[in-house]
Amino acid sequence: MRTRRRMQVAGNRIGIWMYRRWNGRGMGGTDEAPVVMLTVPGRTSGLDRPTCVRALREGDGWLVWGTGSGSPTDPQWFRNVRAAREGWVQVGSRRLRVRLEELTGVERDAAWQRVLSALPSVAKYERKAGRTIPVARVVPRED
Repeated sequence: MRTRRRMQVAGNRIGIWMYRRWNGRGMGGTDEAPVVMLTVPGRTSGLDRPTCVRALREGDGWLVWGTGSGSPTDPQWFRNVRAAREGWVQVGSRRLRVRLEELTGVERDAAWQRVLSALPSVAKYERKAGRTIPVARVVPRED
């Protein structure tokens, strides 16, 4: 298990370096569902914790979800999102201050259905995880 965790951490660091180096070019994604770099403070350390995630455009913001590639527990980055009310998102070369809101109940279920409609391949992670996948709304701050 330790080796797997180390590989995940190393992969995340490489992804962050690549995203910063090339402003997200070559990271995959589409205009509707880009790969973004989300940065939120760690829930215990308070240090900025960046991670690259797939996001689904929704109005002038995005939806992000914590599949953890099918892990039975929510990913650490999503736990940080829960604890934070704001952070940063980088989409390509644009870096924006954002508000974060975990969706619950009917609102979460509807958002998750929109994710699955746009990206049907994500459903395999939900099946593998055997848990409700958390979804959050990321919206640019207006100040």
